[in-house]
Amino acid sequence: MEQLKPTVFVVDDDEEVRGALKLLFESVGLPVVCYPSAGDYLEQFDESLPGCLVVDIRMPGMSGLDMQEKLAERPIHPPVIIITGHGDVPMAVRAVQAGAVDFIEKPFRDQILLDSVHRAIEKDAERRGEASRLSEIREHLDQLTPREREVLDLVIGGMRNKNISEQLGITLSTVEAHRSRVMEKMQADSLSHLMRMMLTLEKD
Repeated sequence: MEQLKPTVFVVDDDEEVRGALKLLFESVGLPVVCYPSAGDYLEQFDESLPGCLVVDIRMPGMSGLDMQEKLAERPIHPPVIIITGHGDVPMAVRAVQAGAVDFIEKPFRDQILLDSVHRAIEKDAERRGEASRLSEIREHLDQLTPREREVLDLVIGGMRNKNISEQLGITLSTVEAHRSRVMEKMQADSLSHLMRMMLTLEKD
């Protein structure tokens, strides 16, 4: 499957600003899609598209801050960079506290924005990689039978095969067979690998 190239999504009600940002990002080889309003972006939002979002904090209708809050309700969304005027810094700070990765005050140097965008794209790749790993672990878990899941929970809890056998009322060889199938279905190459996977799920 071909990997999608990260895109910079620009949301700003000022046509000149949208045009200038589009030229800037395209000058360094970044695909750009521009939207004149938060509503337009949300209507066409596609969580499968990697990249980041550059949004003006003050716009008619839905503000950049309101849009960010809407996006935060979704399981996967691009990192948000807030563009702000001098008087809007307190709002921008609120946006960062709510999850925006950065805010940049107008007027700004092009390189400052480009550096922020590259960091945001890296962050998005990390988030998506983690989401993919979690999804894969859950898929493996769903393949386990109820008994295999019982054995898994006891193994992760540090219980030895002999004690599992006694607790579940099954033979030691049956425990070993279940444990082997758990390792195979979870695609774990060691007990420590299996434990790391389960800890990853607990952190989510």
